[in-house]
Amino acid sequence: MSYATENIRNIALLGHGSNGKTSLAESMLYTAGAIDRLGKVTDGNTVGDFDAEEIRRKISISAATMFAEYGKKKINIIDTPGFFDFAGEVVEALRVADTGVIVVSAKDGLNVGAEKSWKYLTKANKPRAFYISKIDEDHADFDRTFDQLREKFGASVCPLVAPIKTGDKYTGIVDIITKKAYEVNGGKRTEVAIPADMQDRIDELFTDLCDSVSMTDEALMEKFLDTMELAPEEIRGALGGGIASGDICPVYCGSAMTGIGTTVLMDAIVDLFPAPMEDGELLKGDGAAKAIVYKTISDQFGKFSLFKVISGTVKADSVLVNARTGANEKIGKIYNMQGKKNIEVSELACGDIGAVAKLAATQTGDTLCDAKDVSAAAGIEFAPPCYSMAISPKVKGQEDKVAAGLKRLAEEDPTFSIENNAETKQMVISGAGDIHLDVLCSKLKNKFGVEVELTPARVPYREKIRKTYKAHGRHKKQSGGHGQFGDVWIEFGPQDESEEMIFAENVFGGSVPKNFFPAVEKGLRDCVSKGVLAGYPVVYLKATLYDGSYHPVDSSEMAFKTAASLAYKEGLPNASPVILEPIGLLTVTIPDSNMGDIMSDLSKRRGSPMGMSVDADGNQVVEAEVPMGEMGSYAIDLRSMTQGRGSFTFKFVRYDEAPAIVQQKIIEEAKALQEEE
Repeated sequence: MSYATENIRNIALLGHGSNGKTSLAESMLYTAGAIDRLGKVTDGNTVGDFDAEEIRRKISISAATMFAEYGKKKINIIDTPGFFDFAGEVVEALRVADTGVIVVSAKDGLNVGAEKSWKYLTKANKPRAFYISKIDEDHADFDRTFDQLREKFGASVCPLVAPIKTGDKYTGIVDIITKKAYEVNGGKRTEVAIPADMQDRIDELFTDLCDSVSMTDEALMEKFLDTMELAPEEIRGALGGGIASGDICPVYCGSAMTGIGTTVLMDAIVDLFPAPMEDGELLKGDGAAKAIVYKTISDQFGKFSLFKVISGTVKADSVLVNARTGANEKIGKIYNMQGKKNIEVSELACGDIGAVAKLAATQTGDTLCDAKDVSAAAGIEFAPPCYSMAISPKVKGQEDKVAAGLKRLAEEDPTFSIENNAETKQMVISGAGDIHLDVLCSKLKNKFGVEVELTPARVPYREKIRKTYKAHGRHKKQSGGHGQFGDVWIEFGPQDESEEMIFAENVFGGSVPKNFFPAVEKGLRDCVSKGVLAGYPVVYLKATLYDGSYHPVDSSEMAFKTAASLAYKEGLPNASPVILEPIGLLTVTIPDSNMGDIMSDLSKRRGSPMGMSVDADGNQVVEAEVPMGEMGSYAIDLRSMTQGRGSFTFKFVRYDEAPAIVQQKIIEEAKALQEEE
């Protein structure tokens, strides 16, 4: 069945890990009759968590798309992971969702996940709502959680419902607008009287609601200031526009397990939440077909591209053009996604969400268009990866298999990167954190049958010399017939013009013929790739060939190349060699309360603070230069110090001489590595 654009709702469920997003999605599907039994995360049988890793870990790892038909409208639900390592999935979901529902546990109250979700929605300029979950569990406290949300995010946060508490348990819901109460038993809703001990709290919440709604319209504000209340129809009339503009953030609550509050939330989604939008404007459904691909699901059998139609209608067995590549893409069968289940449909209307299989060269973030109007919609911007480890197969010889598996996984996860570092001879994988990389390793094993291990990525140090030294290299070999003879004097010294070695010659009287100069230079260039202290490349070196001798018969290019290497091996150890370490600029954004811990930690990492500022959200931004060798665990340590509130970027700036104690440690590690190899 195809739905008109105005009858489609696209929502993303966001929030901290384990706060009940997947369970809420399950309750919505069950309430709408899309599924006939209520799955549980602990049992591994929910529609949203279907990946083997999600079932094993009992957490969401990727954004799952599902839908429910309710009130003659279609609700597309995207359930996003709450763990910060998978924030890329949230960014994908918010590219196509039209409203974000932030799920907050009544037991845990306001947490980092809710704060980050609010920031994501603010950055994406999307309407938002809160759902206070798990009100049926021990130590749940709706009032405390609501007050925390209101205090943190301001008067736009307004209550639409309040739970009824009987004894120690929440058993029903009060609709704040109508001041009607309902109890839920066995999924059935029955109207009841508001408990007498709740009346004052309901009146208080009603005043909060009127206050928030009055902010959206001058006439309503005047009336509210005069009478201190608004009529239900006035409130409802203002809510839709207020939610769409972001001026109002409604708060709902409930229990996914008992179904309390689920119906009220779904009524609000179809009655009050905005229809599909693009760039802040409601979609109209006319025009040539256009769709944005927001997610790719890839496995050993192929890939699915999930998309939202942002213009016209996308039909099965049609051809669209990829705006990035200009190539035609055959749209074969198209589907509605119900978790891992694919339901074939003939077309998808503007604003709807669906999937297509086997697109040849389309990536996440690409726009597919009718050939009559090829233009790219806004893509998807991911945070750069910040945690790196070297990855290698447990069984030698399977490197190609690892690379092939990671390439396939990169199709569905654009938030990690792979680099074959020729210098350190490691394949380095970079992602959002340790859990992210651990999941990728598990997927390599489960999907592609290759076991891998992670080790710290080696730091690309450099070596240089600090003083001038004149070295002699003489290669003479006689073994019957032509011998080998090369003899050079080379002056090695530091320079600051180029990281590359500068080769010069200052030979008088033809002591070394010109035709052997290139061989001397080649011999030296082969040598500088491996320094004399720890085997790292030598930089900022000048080598001047100034004397030597030759034999008219036995001299050859090979002999002079060897002589140059002998001079190098004598000269560099005597020219005060040192190890240089890479220094990067760290920009870390943190709440003010974490400043002391961050500065103390920077000191332990030999960091040099360069400046501080305050960003638009009131967070502290600290800039510091830090040695790259001290940054290996920073992503994990920063998360621990700030409970996930901090973020950072780190960019290479230059090489500096490492302290003597650090140099000694680097040399010892290099020797140990050489012995292993």
